[in-house]
Amino acid sequence: MTTRIACLGDSLTRALISADYLDVLGRRHPPGDLQLARFGANGDFAYNLLRSLDAVIVNPPDVITILIGTNDARASLAGYRVDKAMKRKQLPERPSAGWFQRCLGAVVERLRAETDATIGLLSLPVLGQRLDGPAAQASQRYSRMIAEVATANEVTYLPLHERQIEELRQADPPPIPYREVTPAAGLGVFVQHAVLRRGLDTISRRRNLVLTTDHIHQNSRGAALIAEVIDAGLLTRNA
Repeated sequence: MTTRIACLGDSLTRALISADYLDVLGRRHPPGDLQLARFGANGDFAYNLLRSLDAVIVNPPDVITILIGTNDARASLAGYRVDKAMKRKQLPERPSAGWFQRCLGAVVERLRAETDATIGLLSLPVLGQRLDGPAAQASQRYSRMIAEVATANEVTYLPLHERQIEELRQADPPPIPYREVTPAAGLGVFVQHAVLRRGLDTISRRRNLVLTTDHIHQNSRGAALIAEVIDAGLLTRNA
């Protein structure tokens, strides 16, 4: 029997400049076992996801995964261009932790009310790889909020952040400072990957990054952890 899965999120789910965790997840199962649908938009905040749920609800899947909040967490960091993001993503208010949590809660409430899907909320990938740095700590704070939303709405919490912390501690990577990704830097990764045909893992190695290409977007190792956590939390236990 085929399990239909809708994966909701931002650029990590769209996978233009991030390794494709949907592809990894599909390859973890025999052909035909999973039917994966992608609902990801570059730069989305939880608010944007809330406004785009009709496309998911019109054809409800069996399972829904939600990986959102990285941009909300980034907006809390010094150096993030909040005003430009608000204009680009048409945000009605300035991003904040409280607004993120309310929007995510509303996402889950609507999906629970209008679908019968099993829902899993992923905590955030680690921002950067200095675990004591402001970026990693922001992703941890927002991950705690995701856990609270999952508990309050009685849906599955998928501990991606915790799994990536474990991976980084084992790898003991060099303490490279976090740098906020500018549009030019994002375009640079895209050109290297799509035009120059450099693998995302090659870009990571050149920058001494373990799970990402640019402190945010995932390489194959980071994407594999996303697929692993989804599989363990939602699929393997129900097999």
